[in-house]
Amino acid sequence: MKEYILRADEDNENERIDRYVTYVLADLSRSYIQKLIEGNNITVNGRNIRSSYRVSISDEIKVTVPEDLVPDIKPEDIPLDILYEDDDVLVVNKPKGMVVHPAPGHYEHTLVNALMYRCRDNLSGINGVLRPGIVHRIDKDTTGSIIVCKNDAAHKSLAEQLKGHSLRREYVAIVTGELKDEAGTIDKPIGRSRSDRKKMAIVPDGKRAVTCYTVEKRLKGFTLVRCRLETGRTHQIRVHMASIGHPVAGDPVYGNKTATPVDTCGQALHARILGFLQPVTGKYIETNAPIPEYMEAFISLSEKV
Repeated sequence: MKEYILRADEDNENERIDRYVTYVLADLSRSYIQKLIEGNNITVNGRNIRSSYRVSISDEIKVTVPEDLVPDIKPEDIPLDILYEDDDVLVVNKPKGMVVHPAPGHYEHTLVNALMYRCRDNLSGINGVLRPGIVHRIDKDTTGSIIVCKNDAAHKSLAEQLKGHSLRREYVAIVTGELKDEAGTIDKPIGRSRSDRKKMAIVPDGKRAVTCYTVEKRLKGFTLVRCRLETGRTHQIRVHMASIGHPVAGDPVYGNKTATPVDTCGQALHARILGFLQPVTGKYIETNAPIPEYMEAFISLSEKV
């Protein structure tokens, strides 16, 4: 038997527990998760629950799974661009195309595989064996800064900073069209799309999501913007910019298929700045991930004369 201790984050709070556990332990079907719940193999704060139970950030969720259903996640010697590292945390500049943690179809070549090789057993275990050390994530085709925790105490500290919105997260994006205003704030609730559960959308009963943007450069047919997150919903920048008619260039899900001067291989979105309080010393740490070459080329080829 294998046991997992899980804790929901902001994006999953108030989600049905069968959906949440299926999301985290993505190799297991929802029907199987429901059977585990019926067999009292999933408990919350030591108590048996039903599949309809809604999870809270404060919950400690214990999942017991037969050994033969747990995928073997192996360490891989994959080079990492480390922006910062100490005994408690490290910040990685994630490249485009790299999946953050294992999921069906992606049990190899993920950031977690690389971290398991580099850090060995020095990764927090709060989010289970599929997401060791992972406090937050960015999409496969989004590049840039992601913080990783080496122990549970650091993980709890960073999770609290994330929950309290004190973690500074600033992105740069190339969006289609030319924004009229130099700056703006998008305050629209985000939740699962009613028509496609794999997509996020602006929905009345969604969770509050706030993105502040500032124009950095006006290009021919595009705009380079700086986006600061006040909240951290799934696909937040991509959904918000699309909602005001300026989707991120190259976005295969929320974009408008506008031709780009370079192959973006997905959305032109980069997590540039990450600022946080070191979990032990309390010192403010800030990292700056350089804009990737494809975005530099995009900007250069789109500059106004």
